[in-house]
Amino acid sequence: MQDNLNRPTAKTPMAKREERLAWGLLAPTLISVALVVVLPLVAIFWISFKPIELADLRPPTPIVKEALRGSAEKLRIEYRLRNSSRSEAIRDVKIVDELPLEVTLREPLPQSCALDKRQLTCSFERLEPGYNEKIIFPVTADNEDAAEEIVESSEPQVTGTADNILTNFEFTLENFARVFDGSQFISVLGVTLFYTVFGTIGALVVGLFAALLLDKSFRGQGILRGLYLFPYVAPVIAVAFSWLILFDPFSGSANALLIQMGVTDEAINFFGDRPLALIMVTVFEIWRYFPLSFLFILARMQSIDSEMYEAADMDGASPFQKFWYLSIPQLLGILSVLFLLRFIWTFNKFDDIFLLTGGNAGTRTLTVSVYEEAFAISNIGAGAAVAVVIFMCLVAFSLFFFRFISQEEGL
Repeated sequence: MQDNLNRPTAKTPMAKREERLAWGLLAPTLISVALVVVLPLVAIFWISFKPIELADLRPPTPIVKEALRGSAEKLRIEYRLRNSSRSEAIRDVKIVDELPLEVTLREPLPQSCALDKRQLTCSFERLEPGYNEKIIFPVTADNEDAAEEIVESSEPQVTGTADNILTNFEFTLENFARVFDGSQFISVLGVTLFYTVFGTIGALVVGLFAALLLDKSFRGQGILRGLYLFPYVAPVIAVAFSWLILFDPFSGSANALLIQMGVTDEAINFFGDRPLALIMVTVFEIWRYFPLSFLFILARMQSIDSEMYEAADMDGASPFQKFWYLSIPQLLGILSVLFLLRFIWTFNKFDDIFLLTGGNAGTRTLTVSVYEEAFAISNIGAGAAVAVVIFMCLVAFSLFFFRFISQEEGL
């Protein structure tokens, strides 16, 4: 009897059809997620274990250009052959071209070349990295202008084989050794955590107080809500340069006001001095993204049952007590979700810091390091390694969040 109870129930034909239908409906979504998210993530992990530079993204290719040079007795056809890669050799290179009827060869062909009727074939066993040479064939032509036009318009066919560093199975840990080498990584990670933690908490706190101010109905409430949303909806380039102009040490209004008020005797370089630059980009992060927290928190506050506040008023509770003992417990869920989202987004933030400081003056974060390694230094592998480190940090934070914080909040 007990065995029959524990035995799984067989699926009916109807249940199997419904299951197949469900998987069929989910298939487009799963495929889209795989193409948009999974495949790029796998590619980043793959590249992070390879010593790839920006020029290595294209496979090594033999390149040939044909031209007719000189005149009369010095007339010649030149094939400029080169290897596009400076690190990988190309094997079994073959050039095939059709000689125009207007030209005639004046000298015997090199051993690597052969002529079959009008088809010229040149074979090379190996092109070394960075190979760049001219192959010259002295010719004669009755009509040099016509011959030059035909030669210039023709396109020789060139083939060859080479190892592609991007797709082979040779891996290395040099990129990660470069990332973790010395104390620079610890410094960059510390800047990233400072910017992320204080930017996230600041955006939540300012959004919370903004929601408290607009939780009551009054004249002009809609206009004020719209003004609150301006930092978030305004183009980041416009607001970033507005801040740079406002806090410019030479012509900025902020410095002029501080000097006139006697707060400082000389101009302050807000985005050029340590650690003030890091504080300023964090303040910019708080100012720019608090409207998102404001919208979610305000929506949650307006859904709280007002009878609790009426009962608290009857019991003589102060505004702070109502906020601390009634509002905060109701807002913990949305605050936790916002903290998770804002932490991930801020940790990945690049454009704000790059526009304000370019990562200078102690504001270099991990995302700025990805840009500098991959594009400024052209080391794609090291940039991908930093991106993998960012991914692992965010995975670790998410696991910690769902393991401890979300359980405490009942999420």
